[in-house]
Amino acid sequence: MPKLKTNRGAAKRFRAKSNGSFKRSQSHLSHILTKKSSKRKRQLGTIKLIADADVKAVRKLLPYS
Repeated sequence: MPKLKTNRGAAKRFRAKSNGSFKRSQSHLSHILTKKSSKRKRQLGTIKLIADADVKAVRKLLPYS
């Protein structure tokens, strides 16, 4: 069997956790930060888990994670 290719865009966006779920970062924290409140910027910096409905698709994009 040939090796499976990893989707490089997904590899940069998602990281696998030891329990099989995937973590992700949030958007809207790279520019135009002056109009956003400190609370909003602080909350955008937290790491989230991807939704259960998306796990199957992400697993297909990242076959070796």
